[in-house]
Amino acid sequence: MRKLATLCASLAVAGALLISPAVSGQAFANFPAAATDERGVPTLAPMLEEVTPAVVNISVQGKRVTRQRLPEAFRFFFGPNAPREEVREQPFQGLGSGVIIDAEQGYVVTNNHVINDANEITVTLKDGRQFSATVLGRDEESDIALLQLENPRNLVQIEIGNSDQLRVGDFAVAIGNPFGLGQTVTSGIISALGRSGLGIDRLENFIQTDAAINSGNSGGALVDLQGNLIGINTAILGAAGGNIGIGFAIPANMMKNLVEQIVEFGEVRRGVLGVRGGNLTQELADALDINRTQGAWVSEVVEDSAAAKAGIQAGDVIIALDGTTVFSFAELAAKVGTIGAGRTVELTLLRDGSELTVAVELDKQQSQQIAADTLHPALRGAELRADDRQGIRVTAVESGSPADRIGLRENDVVIAVNRQLVNNARELQQAISETSGVVALNVRRGNSQLYLVLPN
Repeated sequence: MRKLATLCASLAVAGALLISPAVSGQAFANFPAAATDERGVPTLAPMLEEVTPAVVNISVQGKRVTRQRLPEAFRFFFGPNAPREEVREQPFQGLGSGVIIDAEQGYVVTNNHVINDANEITVTLKDGRQFSATVLGRDEESDIALLQLENPRNLVQIEIGNSDQLRVGDFAVAIGNPFGLGQTVTSGIISALGRSGLGIDRLENFIQTDAAINSGNSGGALVDLQGNLIGINTAILGAAGGNIGIGFAIPANMMKNLVEQIVEFGEVRRGVLGVRGGNLTQELADALDINRTQGAWVSEVVEDSAAAKAGIQAGDVIIALDGTTVFSFAELAAKVGTIGAGRTVELTLLRDGSELTVAVELDKQQSQQIAADTLHPALRGAELRADDRQGIRVTAVESGSPADRIGLRENDVVIAVNRQLVNNARELQQAISETSGVVALNVRRGNSQLYLVLPN
């Protein structure tokens, strides 16, 4: 059985979470890919001597809230008002990697899961110097965070490459600190592009590589043979966090878009296109008489959305964004979701067998928080937000609340009411209000589904 694990969650030693370290930075430019040593033997050593100082070790300390459900015997003994679970704050320590992308400002990019819940962040350079760091901003949905070092000096930055130009078969080099051993460099190729549906993040458009990535590499660099940063290593597929030749990195272009928003606004202002759909399959292609089987098929255009204003129609197939081929709906969603609101993008469409290009100014993502108690009294105590993929996500549940008593749990996703699919607060409220009699919520919890009945 295959197991997908984010790199930070794999190494636990004496209750401390081990994520991944690496090293610090130095500028470089136009280094020849086919370098040779004094004997004429091909080597990557000169390129790595320039690049590895741009990868840093990140150590974190903090506290995480843990919840443990109390046995029913405890509640029976202390009465119906007894708490249903025990809440504790558990200290943790962790290690991760980051990449210096701006030496003058002291900007370091890493994974959000590396610094999540951290109270103290220390960055160690390859030369041993240490700096305290603060979080400038982060994006949980794509697992990117931007740090700034305090009093940065004599740093070196990495050059950011164009990840949209990658091809399967291109050589790639991963830099990180697997299992806490110290800086380690591995090499391989780009195995696949546009990987999604892995359940790691909500916006997935991963680079897949067979360059060995192990537990401890989170936030490290994936570079090409010129030393350009092409991805941020974030996850692996393998049992117990071990390498089996399938690792994943966030494309550099996605990271760059998010970082630019954080620097400018202090937050991610996600762009919204306003379409729903799925992948273009062979069956759809045959039905639409389209001579291709890759792209993002539009099944619905949201009224008054950016897509509607640009003239996109249901039945269109989006095949490129800003001139870069789009292979799936998930890839389109990830790219649009990391481009800032107000940005204008150029989409290439297939409609009635012909190609056309439209310019779309992306809308700003509206607040997705939902007032649970306005939907149904039994949902009071739950914090809800619309999920980007489908349904209503439970982001928190107050202990002892009505929502807790019916069995809702954090990270549950309500996908239907009495088998009627719901995608947003309006649809959820309408489905509940129109239901006479028993109201059953269809909930996705991890890889399984269950029904929770709301009391009348």
